This record gives sequence, structure tokens and C-alpha cells, in this order.
Amino acid sequence: MAELRRKLISEQIKLIRPVEGAGPLDDLSIADSTFLNELESRSECPKCNKSRKYFCYTCYVPVREVEGKIPQLELPCMVDIIKHPKEIDGKSTAAHAAIIAPKHVQIYTYPNIPEYSASNKVILAFPSNEAIKLDQFLDTISNTEETSEKEPSTKKAKILPFEKVVFIDCTWNQTKRIYCDERIKGLQCVKLTSQNTLFWRYQKGKPKTYLATIEAIYYFMVEIHTKILKLPYTHQYDNLLFFFKFMIDKINDVYEPLS
Repeated sequence: MAELRRKLISEQIKLIRPVEGAGPLDDLSIADSTFLNELESRSECPKCNKSRKYFCYTCYVPVREVEGKIPQLELPCMVDIIKHPKEIDGKSTAAHAAIIAPKHVQIYTYPNIPEYSASNKVILAFPSNEAIKLDQFLDTISNTEETSEKEPSTKKAKILPFEKVVFIDCTWNQTKRIYCDERIKGLQCVKLTSQNTLFWRYQKGKPKTYLATIEAIYYFMVEIHTKILKLPYTHQYDNLLFFFKFMIDKINDVYEPLS
């Protein structure tokens, strides 16, 4: 089993190491994380006192040794993450978002989730058969507003047509249970432009376009910035991938791709 796991990770490393000596996210503007390597042992979470390494994945706070060193972001909208109850907290990347953007990210464990209203104020980031892309969603909202004549178009240029994006955090084989929940299935599904994952945890039989949760949030924020707000992207949300890049770099150091 260990040899199979090493083989699978090594195969993924071939995909995330495009140039010898270069990291897969080196072209992004992500804060230096080398200080995390100074943590030689686990520490107590400042809230629950459980033993953690870099951050607590249940309280969503960094350990005391790195408090004030983790980059903090503000996002263009609120984000809710719905975790499957069988998703292992320590393996999920959802915690990264809650730690780096604590004012804008809330994590719920299914079935304890909010009652979402089937309105344009909340959308679901999920590639269902009925999902549309962000720019298509914007066109739909614009057409509705034009016919209703609720406000002059000059006021709409840089205002989001929604307030919150919901993400499902689980393996792809577990998504159906949450996606079909009555509190969620009425939401408009919006999908990303296709991106290949850099996630090191292999999901057998799934395409490389199936992203880790933190990757999906990152790419979604970038698309909101460029396609909805129509602003130039100058790395505003790259630090969402702060822990993600750190882990990829560590795996690169440990695993060599098999020839």
C-alpha cells in the first residue's frame, strides 16, 4: 500500500513540477512560508488546546508560534464551505481559506448547514449538468435587471450580483448527498473555466480538472475579479494558496518522480 501511494504521488509530482528546480506556483505572488519549516514539533491550538502542526483544522486558527505571520485576505464576497461529515479534517484544504480569509469564510459540517434562499444572492460553485459560467450568470442577471428597471445601469458596473458563494468540500464520490439536499439544490450552479488541479491526493478515475477546495475558491475569486468586477488581476488572491504551495513544495522535496 505504501509503495502504491508513493507511485501515485510521484505520478502527480510529474504534473506539478513543470521545470526542473521550479515550483508549480512560483509565478504567483505568494508570501514566503519558509518560517513554517522552523516548527520542529506540534503545538497546542490556542483555542481547543489540541496538538496541531501549523494551524488548527477544527478551530481555523494558526498555532501561537506563527500568529501574525500568516497572510490575511479580504475576498470580494462571502464564502460558505459545506464539508461532508466523512471528510477528514486534517486532509481538507478548506481550512486554508478560513484561516487566510477569516472575515469572509465560514465552514459548516453537513447536515448542519444554513437554510439558503433560492435567489441570485447565493450561488453554488459546482459543475452540475445545469451549471453555467460566471460571465453567463452575469448576462442572465443583467437581462433581468434591464427588464425590471430597478436601478440605473451606471450603478451596476462594479457591484457583484450575488453576496455569497457556496462550495462543497468532500471527495467527488461524496458530493451527491450534499448537492441533492433541499436546502442547496435550488441554488444556481456556477462552474469555473476548466483548470487542472495540482492537488497531491489522487482521486482514482477522476479527471485532473477536479480541483481541491482551496484551488476552486482561488480560481473563483480570480474570475469574479476579472469577469464580474472587470478589474485587472494583480495577484490580489494568490495568498489563498499560501498553505497549498507550502505543502506542494514539501512534497516536491520528499518525493522524486519515478522514471
